Amino acid sequence: QVTLMESGGGSVQAGGSLRLRCEAFGDYGTYCMGWFRQPPGKEREGIAYISWTGGTTTYDDSVKGRFTISRDNAKETVYLQMDSLKPEDTAIYYCAGGKGPVVTGLRLADYDYWGQGTQVTVSS
Repeated sequence: QVTLMESGGGSVQAGGSLRLRCEAFGDYGTYCMGWFRQPPGKEREGIAYISWTGGTTTYDDSVKGRFTISRDNAKETVYLQMDSLKPEDTAIYYCAGGKGPVVTGLRLADYDYWGQGTQVTVSS
């Protein structure tokens, strides 16, 4: 069992940056990790995935080239660096952990554990 806790959300103007953190507590294991987001009135969507070793990453087209996922297994922490933020990036952001194997890493069904979420608001 692992507990995930996100932090780093907040309000920023368009073009700005934020860095989200996801800390794992408990049985960190060899989990693959992902970031999802849920915009107001919309379904939760996968935006970034990273394998246990960090050697494989996948991004949704909506964030490719602007967001970077990384992890520090010694600190049991996963990061999402978000640059060139747009108003449409406004959402609650969730991290997720999966025992694997994953299909794409961007599907909800790929994951077993979820954090509580952190709000990101981007103003124009």
